Amino acid sequence: MQIRKPEPADFAAWSALYEGYAGFYGVTQTEEMRARVWSWVHDPGHEVEALVAEQAGQVLGLAHFRAFARPLSASTGGFLDDLFVDPGARGSGVAAALIAGVEAEGRRRGWTVIRWITAETNYRARGLYDQVSTRTPWVTYDLKL
Repeated sequence: MQIRKPEPADFAAWSALYEGYAGFYGVTQTEEMRARVWSWVHDPGHEVEALVAEQAGQVLGLAHFRAFARPLSASTGGFLDDLFVDPGARGSGVAAALIAGVEAEGRRRGWTVIRWITAETNYRARGLYDQVSTRTPWVTYDLKL
């Protein structure tokens, strides 16, 4: 399995995965929205970056991440925004490989933490997350604008 930055030829596979991710969380997402995120991923000036997992020429998973400032510790961390694996490839190590890829990027850049959130009911993913990271006691809030 290869973890790498997505290439223009990956758009269709990435788009199908990202549509599946949105569906998993019950989020309405349009083709225009996916096109916007794809443009961010390929814009070196934008904060959002991506990795894909490829095996035997097939893109099986995606991860979107970005740096964030940590003023209290005067450091920079990484935030893993989206992680999704093709349902047919789940349990094969794709998610762990993508997390490891983001971790490697973070270590290379001197980040002090990789942070992410998931749904309380995302039990299968949480099983992996509990193995590779530490669950925090923090509660998340959204202030809708």
